[in-house]
Amino acid sequence: MSRKPASDLRTGFTTGACATAAAKAATVALLTGRWLNPVVITLPRGETPAFPLAEAEAGEGWARAVVQKDAGDDPDVTHGALISVTVRPGPPGAGVTFAAGPGVGTVTKPGLPIPPGGPAINPVPRQMIRGVIEAAATEAGVPPDFVAEVSVPGGEALAAQTWNPRLGIEGGISILGTTGIVRPFSCAAWIASIHRGIDVARATGVPHAVGATGATSERVAQGRYALPDHAMLDMGDFAGGMLKYLARHPIPQVTIAGGFGKLTKLAQGALDLHSSRSQVDFAALGDLAATLGADGAAVAAANTAAQALEIAGAPLARAVAERAADTARGALKGADISMGVLVVGRDGKVLAEVGR
Repeated sequence: MSRKPASDLRTGFTTGACATAAAKAATVALLTGRWLNPVVITLPRGETPAFPLAEAEAGEGWARAVVQKDAGDDPDVTHGALISVTVRPGPPGAGVTFAAGPGVGTVTKPGLPIPPGGPAINPVPRQMIRGVIEAAATEAGVPPDFVAEVSVPGGEALAAQTWNPRLGIEGGISILGTTGIVRPFSCAAWIASIHRGIDVARATGVPHAVGATGATSERVAQGRYALPDHAMLDMGDFAGGMLKYLARHPIPQVTIAGGFGKLTKLAQGALDLHSSRSQVDFAALGDLAATLGADGAAVAAANTAAQALEIAGAPLARAVAERAADTARGALKGADISMGVLVVGRDGKVLAEVGR
């Protein structure tokens, strides 16, 4: 099935934006007894979306509002999740404080924007939630001393499909978003997760990290080097996004692990390895195979990278690994990082390894 062009894709809203709307509704209800529905909020870039409430209830000293997340046309694991915020009075003088209810994670490792022990509600959503609560308190003429507890029913199961367990966020999802808007099929969220993975690896003193193109190469590399989960960077196709951040935030040793086709593209200078954005140059691959004594013409005429590898064998995998490592070192711009490459077959066998 063909994918709609980006211009036709519907944007959505982040968990942070949904939590902000719920927090505003709950605070206004707590202070005035009046429910806003829909709830209009102002996002960091000035947009003013309106959110309908999925649920609303209040009791003595508390109010709770729920907004259902709409991620638009983005394949977001939290699309349709219910973002619930309960607001209650907090200690005098404490200002707005935050708590993780069921389904929202707690940070357990250093290196993230929230210190260990804190609820996994990122800085921009905190700022947005704090802003709407303070505005409602000012309007009511009371001090802005409130606790905002954010919950997501089923959030712990959703978190298992995200990077949270690897990043040391336990018990649920994170409340995220820097603009409040989800852009469909955006690379930004994935690259941001790679950056946070690097931050956690550095903060926990990891001496060796792996960026893998897929699940098989990751599993093989993790076992081969006996690395913990938080040393595994979810690179995917975004070699450039990982390497550019590592150039500024180095880890002593980094290995890129992947299949022969993806790493051939890296060896040929591509830093975005997605099939829609880079392709194997079979003529160049044939020239390389010829220098190794293989049938260069046959490699150049191959239909797939796998077929080229069958023709030229292990020496070609080794040569690709060496050139992929050279490309990676170039992207690191002289950073003090020992760079290795691990070429892994579809069956999980190591085809070539350099830099160890």
